[in-house]
Amino acid sequence: MEVGLGLGRMDAARARDLRRMKMLATGLLLVATVIFLLARWWEVNDGPVWVGYVRAMAEAGMVGALADWFAVTALFRRPLGLPIPHTAIIPTKKDVLGDSLGDFVGENFLAEDVVRDKLARVEVSSRVGSWIGQEANADRVTAELATAARGVVTVLRDDDVQEVIEQVLVRKLMERPVGPPLGTVLEGVLADGAHHRLVDLVCDRAYDWVSANHDTVLRIVHDRAPTWSPRFVDDLIADRVFLEVQNFAWAVKTDPEHPLRKAIDTFLVEFAADLQRDPDTIERAERIKHQIVGHPEVQRFIGRAWGTVKGLILDAAADPSSALRTRVRDGLVSFGARLTGDPELRAKLDGWLADAAGYVVRHYRGEITTLITDTVERWDAEETSRKVELQVGRDLQFIRINGTVVGSLAGLVIYTVGQLAFGA
Repeated sequence: MEVGLGLGRMDAARARDLRRMKMLATGLLLVATVIFLLARWWEVNDGPVWVGYVRAMAEAGMVGALADWFAVTALFRRPLGLPIPHTAIIPTKKDVLGDSLGDFVGENFLAEDVVRDKLARVEVSSRVGSWIGQEANADRVTAELATAARGVVTVLRDDDVQEVIEQVLVRKLMERPVGPPLGTVLEGVLADGAHHRLVDLVCDRAYDWVSANHDTVLRIVHDRAPTWSPRFVDDLIADRVFLEVQNFAWAVKTDPEHPLRKAIDTFLVEFAADLQRDPDTIERAERIKHQIVGHPEVQRFIGRAWGTVKGLILDAAADPSSALRTRVRDGLVSFGARLTGDPELRAKLDGWLADAAGYVVRHYRGEITTLITDTVERWDAEETSRKVELQVGRDLQFIRINGTVVGSLAGLVIYTVGQLAFGA
C-alpha cells in the first residue's frame, strides 16, 4: 500500500522560490512571444531589414522555451494533461527510479573497494585516539556510557533478569561438570608458575603463625603428655618441638627448592590432572559444588544477586567520582594515548574496521539497497513528484530560462548565417 513521505508540511520558502522561478521562466516565454508577434507584423508590413533578425531571434527563443518547458514539466506530470508517452516520468517510473537508485548506491557507494579506500583515507583510529585521548572528551564518553548503562538497567525487569540468573546461569552451572574446567584452569596456572606467589604467602603465614604461637605448642604437648610425665620434661619436649617446627617452617619459607614445595607442586599437578580425567575426583568436585550451591547463604545470595548488581551499577553510574567511572575514563584516555602513539595498533584497528565494513557490504549490500527501493516503492506517486519538484524544481526552471536565452541566440545566429549565405 502506498503511503506518504512523512516529510510534514511543505517548506514555504522553497515553494515561494519555485513559484517565483516559474513566473520568471514563463514571463520570458511571454516576452519572446510578444516580440515575435510584433516583429512578424512589422516584417509583413514592409518593416526594416533588421526586424527579421529580431523576429528570428524571438521565434527561436519561443521554441527553446516551449521545448524546455515540456521537458521539465514531463518529469513531474503530463503537460496540459495530455496522455503523451514518456511523460510524468517520476510518478509513473517511481519504482524503476527507486530500483535504479538502489543499484547506483550499491555499485558506487557500497562497493567493498570503495568502502575500504574511504576508511583508509579517513584514518578512523587516529582520529578516535586523538579525540578520546583528551580528558574532557573521555569524560563525555564516560557520561554517555553511564547514561546508557542506567537506561539498560532501568528498562530490564528485575524478575526477568533474576529468572535468567537462576534458571539459566545456575542451571547451566549445575548441569556441566565443574571438575574438568577447574582442572584446565589450574593446569594453566601451574604451567605459568603463578601459584608460587600463593605458596610463598602460605609459607610466610605458616612461619609467622608458628613463631607467634609458642604457648599453643606448649599447651598441646602438655595436653597430650602422660599424666605421670613431669612438668619440666613436658616443657623441654614442647620447647624442642616448637624449635623444630619453627626451623622447618623457616626452611620451607626461605628455600624455593625445599622438598615440601616440590611436593606441593607435584600434588597440584596431579590434582589438576585428576580433576580433568579421574572419575572419582570429578565426582567429589561435583558433590562439593552441589553442597556449595545448595548452602542457604549461597541461595540467598543468588536470590539477591541481580538486586545487588543493579544497585552497584546505578550507584556507580550516577556518581561522576565513582571508582567505576574514574577507571573507565582513565582507561579511555590511556587507550587514546596508545592509539595516537602506536602506529601498529592503529594499523591493526583500521584493518579490523575495514574487514568488518567489507564483510557487511559484501554480505548485506542487497539488504541495504533494498531499504532504498522498498522505501521509494511505499511512497505515493503524486506526492513523490510534488516533493521532488519542491526540492529541485527551482533549479530546473533555469533550464527553461536558459532554453529561452540560448534558443534566441541560436536563432539569431542561424538566421544571420542564412542571410549571409543565401540572402539577396
